Amino acid sequence: MKMIMANFFRFLLLASFLIAFSFTGFALPTLLPDDEVQALQDIAKTLEKKDWDFNIDPCSEQPPWFSANPQKGFENAVTCNCTFANSTVCHVVSIKLKRQSLPGTLPPEFLRLPYLQEIDLTRNYLNGTIPREWGSMNLVNLSLLGNRISGSIPEGLANITSLKSLVIEHNQFSGNLPRGLGNLTQIERLFLSSNNFTGEIPSTFERLTSLKDFRIADNHFFGKIPDFIQHWTNLISLVIQASGLSGPIPSGISFLVKVTDLRISDLNGTDMAFPPLNNMTNLKTLILRSCNIIGPLPEYLRNLTNLTTLDISFNKLSGGIPSNFSSLRKVDHQYLTGNQLTGLVPDWILQDADNVDLSYNNFNYSRTLNCQQRSVNLFASSLKDNNFGTVSCLRSFQCPKTWYSVRVNCGGRDVTVNGSKTFDGDTDPAGPAKFFQSSTNWAFSSTGHFIDDDRPSDSYIWTNSSRLSITNSELYMNARISPISLSYYGFCLGNGIYTVNLHFAEIMFTDDKTYSSVGRRVFDIYIQGKRELEDFNIAYEAGGVGKEVVRRFAAVVTNNTLEIRLYWAGKGTTSIPDEGVYGPLISAISVDSDTKPPSGGGNSISAGAVVAIVAAGAFVVILLMVILWWRGCLGRKSALERELKGLDLQAASFTLRQIKAATNNFDVANKIGEGGFGPVYKGFFSDGTIIAVKQLSSKSKQGNREFINEIGLISALQHPHLVKLYGCCVEGDQLLLVYEYMQNNSLARVLFGPEESQLKLNWPTRHKICVGIARGLAYLHEESRLKIVHRDIKATNVLLDEDLNPKISDFGLAKLDEEDNTHISTRIAGTYGYMAPEYAMHGYLTDKADVYSFGIVALEIVSGRSNTTHRSNEESFYLLDWARLLKEKGSILELVDPRLGSDLIKEEAMVMINVALLCANASQALRPTMSSVVSMLEGNTAVREVVLDTSELVDEKKLESMRKYYLQKVENDNDENENETRSLTIDGPWTGSSTSAPDLYPINLDSDYWEKRV
Repeated sequence: MKMIMANFFRFLLLASFLIAFSFTGFALPTLLPDDEVQALQDIAKTLEKKDWDFNIDPCSEQPPWFSANPQKGFENAVTCNCTFANSTVCHVVSIKLKRQSLPGTLPPEFLRLPYLQEIDLTRNYLNGTIPREWGSMNLVNLSLLGNRISGSIPEGLANITSLKSLVIEHNQFSGNLPRGLGNLTQIERLFLSSNNFTGEIPSTFERLTSLKDFRIADNHFFGKIPDFIQHWTNLISLVIQASGLSGPIPSGISFLVKVTDLRISDLNGTDMAFPPLNNMTNLKTLILRSCNIIGPLPEYLRNLTNLTTLDISFNKLSGGIPSNFSSLRKVDHQYLTGNQLTGLVPDWILQDADNVDLSYNNFNYSRTLNCQQRSVNLFASSLKDNNFGTVSCLRSFQCPKTWYSVRVNCGGRDVTVNGSKTFDGDTDPAGPAKFFQSSTNWAFSSTGHFIDDDRPSDSYIWTNSSRLSITNSELYMNARISPISLSYYGFCLGNGIYTVNLHFAEIMFTDDKTYSSVGRRVFDIYIQGKRELEDFNIAYEAGGVGKEVVRRFAAVVTNNTLEIRLYWAGKGTTSIPDEGVYGPLISAISVDSDTKPPSGGGNSISAGAVVAIVAAGAFVVILLMVILWWRGCLGRKSALERELKGLDLQAASFTLRQIKAATNNFDVANKIGEGGFGPVYKGFFSDGTIIAVKQLSSKSKQGNREFINEIGLISALQHPHLVKLYGCCVEGDQLLLVYEYMQNNSLARVLFGPEESQLKLNWPTRHKICVGIARGLAYLHEESRLKIVHRDIKATNVLLDEDLNPKISDFGLAKLDEEDNTHISTRIAGTYGYMAPEYAMHGYLTDKADVYSFGIVALEIVSGRSNTTHRSNEESFYLLDWARLLKEKGSILELVDPRLGSDLIKEEAMVMINVALLCANASQALRPTMSSVVSMLEGNTAVREVVLDTSELVDEKKLESMRKYYLQKVENDNDENENETRSLTIDGPWTGSSTSAPDLYPINLDSDYWEKRV
């Protein structure tokens, strides 16, 4: 009886437990099908999410991955629908894993959750591509915002006709938009901003009439803004900023009467009239910035009474601001800067409006106005202010003296650097339309507010929260930021030529494997009204986050005023790590006259004194010249000094005394290598800066021409993957270049130098080095103002800094790649084993010669072997030949350095090898561009198939034919370079008869090679 009663109570307890679950609506763990549990486990593995405990029901109210104190925006939810089969079965319908910095890839296993409707992986660190399997799902919402996902949008995604929201902005997607996306007729949100999409907007998009929010900012589309957008009558928000598209804005845009947020900026194309927006009375945000709009302000603007933001800056608007526009006094922010507006500034602006920027216009002042009138910025807004000089609103400001320098610690307090140079503090909080004038000789003007900012109030100064291990870190702890335009002005400057140094460090993103590190800040830099740098990216140029980069410019001051302007042209991410992080950022400014200022600090002196000084100076000069002539000193300048005369080096000049002090008088203990010019020494400046000094050997055949060439080229080029030139020293016949010191020497030494100098480079580091070299070459070939063919890319000319970031060095052999020429026929100079066949044989030089050399270097990186090394007295090893043989056999991974072990990522290694073989193609026409190489290595585009031509395989007779010709060249060469593969200079292209000419084969031409083959 007791046993029966005990069993009865157990039954009641179980029944009450089941009833309790039925009332709470949560299922038992067994109610989620086993195949979905397994799918979640596989998804977690692919995402590299390690905190899921599947011993507990994933559909419970607080699953094991629930966070009690999540950060803002953090979500970690698996949502189930447990209404199936009379509430006895659950299915997963939504997965939200936001702000977790998951490092994995996108799981194809989502397909195994048949009821899944929502995937939200916003702000993680995911890479790879969108799996094609997703095209078979029935998703409603898909968000991948803020990751590292690349590749194109798979065509299959167009099959998800249930999709209502597709958010993939702030990633690395590329390619054209699939035409099939026009089938997503239910879609309401389509966010594609901040990717690398190209092509035109497909005409099939005309069918997307359910769209409410469409964003394509910061891409590389081409063509005009499509007319069919007039059919998207349900639109509420339209964002087309820096999309690559051209104007004009279609007149049919007036049919979009529901739009409250319209942002179009930085359009390509010609001038256009103000678009007809008179029917769009619901507009709250209207941005038509830098759209080439001409003509007067349209009357209908005064009827847009719902406006809170009006930005029509940097156009060519003319005429006056009508007095009946007073209805706009209630607009929170108005930006009309950078136009040609004339007439009087209306009283309703001066007296009632807030946050209005009228700077850089042609108004006529009816009375004396300050540059800042309440919250109205009037700097340089007068017709009289066009040519710099003291602007009208500063006429009351009298220069107490003439300055010859400007130093500003942007966003920070007063600071003294190196014990002597004082940077003025710049701590004004600024605002949307703010002009600030310092107590000395500089001022700034800031335009814009951060739209959609997650922060409670706009901040125009950012303070770094982490420790910076950089020189003069006090200059980089704070920075001034701006949403649209930030200008600094130097006043009361002596006229002449100035060196402008702009100091940057990215302190708003992180340098780790989190979503905060995937942000991109891009802006343009103008000096004296001329755009000097386009699409400047601080972190990219500095080689990482939290690292300083200084950009140097030359500026001519003719009206005692210098202008430096930083402008956001709509590019870069705007939501990483949070909404509202974008726009120009600058840490410090230092400006110095290139001529020695007059003694006494530049205070004004009388005209009589000036005449007396000039007369006395002239007498002294004449007397000095007579003495020098008498002693035979005049005319004794070296040939080098004569060649350098008039050359704009754009680099600092050092004295021989400074160099000797830094290198301990060229002590042999400080010698760190032998370059193409001669010895290279390590040195130390008094401020602790470590340098590398390249000294031209008196025996060098390269001579002054190459020396001048290298100075001119390097000083004009600034890139994180090019070696930085600090300056030069020219005294008599002493020729010295001063470079940044690279702690880890050359790639060749690290990979296959003496055993004590080799480093164990893991696969991520090798991949980073390869991509860095490719980026440097892409800059030289396609991005810099000077188009450069390096001509001697090899492992010894790739240097590595303390973080093993690669930097291309030795531009002494570089040759300008003139855009008007299809190729350059020039004397051959380079290193055999790395030289392209068409260049080695015939002197036919294009940038594809560097591509070939890069292919060889990439093979060396992946294999850890030199292109030409010797295994024994009778056997030589030729990397390119071996790679082609392995490719033909289908065993290409045998090429990989066995030291990599488990570090190897096979997929990336396959990509690198195939890209290398593409680059080392015998036909230069089949080699890719370096920008394409970067895209392939980073996984943004697919690697096209490598097809080996049988003519690329080594033939003994042809090898022997070439051997006789080149071995003779080697024997006659007197170059003192002792590199492992000798650098040869041949007087000209081979011009022999066709019967005896060496055939065009991409083989190794090292002299020892031929000796071993005989």
